Amino acid sequence: MSSAVAGFLDYLQAECGLADNTRAAYRRDLAQFGAYLTEAGCRCLGAITATHVEGFLRAQHAAGKGPASIARSLAAVRMFCRFCVFQHLMADDPSGPVEGPRKWSRLPETLSHRSVEALLEAPSADEDLHWRRDRAILMLLYATGMRASELVGLKVGDLHFELGVVRVFGKGRKERIVPVAEEALERIADYLRELGGSAGREETDPLFVSRSGRPLRREDLFRLVRKYVRRAALRGRVSPHTLRHCFATQLLAGGADLRSVQEMLGHADIATTQIYTHVDVSRLKAVHKKYHPRG
Repeated sequence: MSSAVAGFLDYLQAECGLADNTRAAYRRDLAQFGAYLTEAGCRCLGAITATHVEGFLRAQHAAGKGPASIARSLAAVRMFCRFCVFQHLMADDPSGPVEGPRKWSRLPETLSHRSVEALLEAPSADEDLHWRRDRAILMLLYATGMRASELVGLKVGDLHFELGVVRVFGKGRKERIVPVAEEALERIADYLRELGGSAGREETDPLFVSRSGRPLRREDLFRLVRKYVRRAALRGRVSPHTLRHCFATQLLAGGADLRSVQEMLGHADIATTQIYTHVDVSRLKAVHKKYHPRG
């Protein structure tokens, strides 16, 4: 990577006319990025992913760097990656989908326990044709904290009732095993019985299907959640990711250690998980302000 960085810095001086201070800052940023990649076990340009870029930024955030410094680091990494693509050192720019600090530094929104319960119980046998499927989906999102794309990608063979776990394939097809609560397993079993049981279904068949029998898509899942958010009369923007936030926040509030929550969420960098500790601190501050006489 060092030779590519040297070529990039020469390019900045010859073609872009950047100030000396800016180029020096970019040099430092890329040196830190290189050190992060080495520690993460990434040793060639072609192996860099968006997860590496985001993890680097999160690590800077955890180290106390401000949004302006992190935004500059992202700009340096973006320019470097685009230079590498232009020079045919990379096939694609891994920094493209990475959000800047102004977006991800916001604390994730969560729901109260009462609101979560209202959402989980919203599917009704009287009103919804696929209420068993929808109950299972909502409970599984909340019980495991998996991403929307991970849930719709589940296969029949990924669920292990006897062990009480589900195999999840996250970003970059990275595999992890997540425990599943008994109630969630019962709801999934009800749904499978409605389909005629798992007999006759291949392990590679999608676990959740639409009304027409095709694999459930991400947009289907978002529509499903919005439907029951309205049914439960919840306020604010609630999405499948909100249940992921609730999962993490409530685990940490209950005393779970950060590393275990990181593993269950599938975060590559623990700095990404640490944001949920701030969510719980915010909740405690709100309680203190409301109930303490000197709050």
